[in-house]
Amino acid sequence: MITYDYKPRGVCARAIHVELSDDGSTVENVLFEGGCNGNLKAISKLVHGMPTDRVVELLQGNTCGPRFTSCADQLTIALRAAAAEA
Repeated sequence: MITYDYKPRGVCARAIHVELSDDGSTVENVLFEGGCNGNLKAISKLVHGMPTDRVVELLQGNTCGPRFTSCADQLTIALRAAAAEA
């Protein structure tokens, strides 16, 4: 299992903890610290077991209010970085 901790930028969440399958192709677990608690718990549940590439495809570029990014968008950066370690 690949574990990766990411410090997001431009969002309320303070950290994103990611666990991927050994080959980096599947999201095993995601945990956000800070941010919109209910929404980020929901995102974590929805992406559990999904292919990493599919999650990136769905969430990349998502914004939050006037911000250029969002916690979901920052998650895609964390997933790509974690998968690169495979």
